Amino acid sequence: MDILWQYQFRIILLGDSTVGKSSLLKRFTDGIYSDVADPTVGVDFYARSLEIEPGVKIKLQLWDTAGQERFRSITTSYYRNSVGGLLVFDLTNRKTFDHVREWHKEVSEHILPHHMVYILIGHKSDLNKDRKVSRDEAEQLAAELGIRYVETSAKCNSNVDRAFELLTRDIYELMKMGEIVTRDGWDGVKSGLTAKVLYPTEDEEELAAASAEKSCHC
Repeated sequence: MDILWQYQFRIILLGDSTVGKSSLLKRFTDGIYSDVADPTVGVDFYARSLEIEPGVKIKLQLWDTAGQERFRSITTSYYRNSVGGLLVFDLTNRKTFDHVREWHKEVSEHILPHHMVYILIGHKSDLNKDRKVSRDEAEQLAAELGIRYVETSAKCNSNVDRAFELLTRDIYELMKMGEIVTRDGWDGVKSGLTAKVLYPTEDEEELAAASAEKSCHC
């Protein structure tokens, strides 16, 4: 039976309440949008798979965290077991943008000595006339944090898939470079039963060399 995925990445959505984290996830995983959304209580779970390159399918385990302060003790327990994070703010709400640095600092300090791969998301781009944060400001913040920036709209289905795909690809590329590895007791990255070997093992290289020596060169 074919394996459903080669790798599993656990990704967490971070940001103030009402920035639209749940709407982004429902659009990405179920392809739906609703103007009416109940606030997240604690943590909600979603999942979707992406084929990041031919033959490499990655399952995304997506965690939607509550933005309210009273749930912070619950959500912080999920930081350490995540490999990626979407820092989400509302383009029409200046305060949510101002809080991005706080979210980034809190999570980054909580997971030390390890690191998380982030992407900054300016959400509700369909409400351009109500915008309170310019693209230049957001791109400057992203540059200071050393991360990507994407503007999205769950309502119009604008750049939603792209945001998750970019983050997934960044994590995968860091895995290929050896900067992210699976660790015992850590759920951020898990390998499937038939995980693709990104580089040949030493045994495989020795076998290949031995086979080449035995080849006939008539």
